Amino acid sequence: MEPISPEESARRAAAARTAPPGGAGASNAPGASAWKERTWRKARARFPERRERFVTTSGLELEPLYGGAPDGGFPAEFPYTRGLRPSMYRGQFWTMRQYAGFSSARETNRRFHLLLESGQTGLSTAFDLPTQIGYDSDHELARNEIGLVGVPINSLRDVERLFERIPLGDVSTSMTINATACVLLALYCALAKKQGVELSKLRGTVQNDILKEYAARGNYRFPAGPSMRLTTDLMAFCETHVPQWNTISISGYHIREAGSTAVQELAFTLGNGRAYVRAALASGLAIDSFAPRLSFFFNAHNNLFEEVAKFRAARRMWARIMRDEFGAKDEKSWMLRFHTQTAGSMLTSQQPENNVVRVTLQALAAVLGGTQSLHTNGMDEALSLPTETSARIALRTQQILANESGVADVIDPLGGSPYIEALTDELEARAKALMAEVEAKGGPVAAIESGFVQREILRSALAWQRAVEKGEQPVVGVNTYQIEETRPAIFRPGGDSQREVLADLEEVRRARDAASVEAALDAVERAARGTDNVMPPILAAVERYATLGELCARLERVFGRYKPPEVL
Repeated sequence: MEPISPEESARRAAAARTAPPGGAGASNAPGASAWKERTWRKARARFPERRERFVTTSGLELEPLYGGAPDGGFPAEFPYTRGLRPSMYRGQFWTMRQYAGFSSARETNRRFHLLLESGQTGLSTAFDLPTQIGYDSDHELARNEIGLVGVPINSLRDVERLFERIPLGDVSTSMTINATACVLLALYCALAKKQGVELSKLRGTVQNDILKEYAARGNYRFPAGPSMRLTTDLMAFCETHVPQWNTISISGYHIREAGSTAVQELAFTLGNGRAYVRAALASGLAIDSFAPRLSFFFNAHNNLFEEVAKFRAARRMWARIMRDEFGAKDEKSWMLRFHTQTAGSMLTSQQPENNVVRVTLQALAAVLGGTQSLHTNGMDEALSLPTETSARIALRTQQILANESGVADVIDPLGGSPYIEALTDELEARAKALMAEVEAKGGPVAAIESGFVQREILRSALAWQRAVEKGEQPVVGVNTYQIEETRPAIFRPGGDSQREVLADLEEVRRARDAASVEAALDAVERAARGTDNVMPPILAAVERYATLGELCARLERVFGRYKPPEVL
């Protein structure tokens, strides 16, 4: 082969820079030139790029988009297989939203400030089990769980300490809370009012996805019917008062953590999304009034290419569900926006430093799949709560991917690959078939109440575990490449923090106006027995320092308690 002269090399580079998206040969991609003219050139004014030129380390100039995917559309165009924004990460990186919460509100506040100072761009709050289920920390069922897996929240006093020196109007906050989502959002709104921040300025997400608790996670309190009412009451309240808030984050993450496959994660998550849309419509909300604020929460697992295809298929499937099934007219209603967390269930306590590699691969899948925000797990989370060092390494993993790897320089860089496109199509087809099976059983709520969804997830989890135990599924450090090792130091919340939480709760009860609190709780119970939205009276009650446990006890008087079906 004759060497290429410098002149010929320069000519080819110039030709590539003026070619349609896809570079050499991309003129065969139907619509690529039209997309560039129609969308990309206009988008640059609205979504300016991070820098003037994107080049490789060798100085090769990069186009915004390569390859054509006519069946999947183009970025920022229905059905959004290739991404939601025309510039994607060339305009701005995904939100780096690290999850934190443990010990006490004061300790978690310190971790929040550490992460913000390290470059985190959004807050994400983990709550302890009593808070998730609706018990105060001094309840007999709660005392041994205070602050172990998240921050304990009993009253407005704890929220004041949790966000001390953090202006709520300046941050975006995600709260992983479901059965008690109404109370936690009310507490957040109450603190915003105390800070002088208008509720219309608040930005963030509350998970508020109770169906996956019944299916996969188990942190429920009330039966499905009343819980769906609480979900839609929160959505209606935010439509009027907190319009920038994402009112639900429909979660496949916990479905996958329970042992599901990627197909099941897609099918059950989007099926639950369909159920929430139906419930919101039945409550009187208009589709385009709430659908743009729906968001999703997915898991990023180890199989890099399957995970990328899963995220691309999810966008395409949801766009068609919203437009073609529900008749949404607003393009924002068609867009599946999602947060991703790397797979906690794939972390190993053996050789935990290997988890840094696993988390990096999982994070890479999320970014290549077009996530809007991302949490990366700490390497020691199979053993304990993450230390400050491991939390910083997890954040740095995202920052290195964003700033050093080049994966953010091109939109949907794997799109057009025959392998990726085939995986995307196959995942979509299989997920649609499973969703149809759920619909035939009466829909997601009925399928959960009968135990069908739980049994399907359990079968997949057992199959994975058996494959690991037989050595058919290699797990480095567990069933292959094993070594003798000493157990690393484990970080656990101290007893002092638990005593602090209980003392704060006792002080709140002593200092508040008991009669005013009782009247506010009565108002919440009346709303629950009737048809009024429960959010306004809950907000009024938490402003008087009514506790989470007191509010949930009143709701349980009306709604009762959920009893799960037998699934074995």
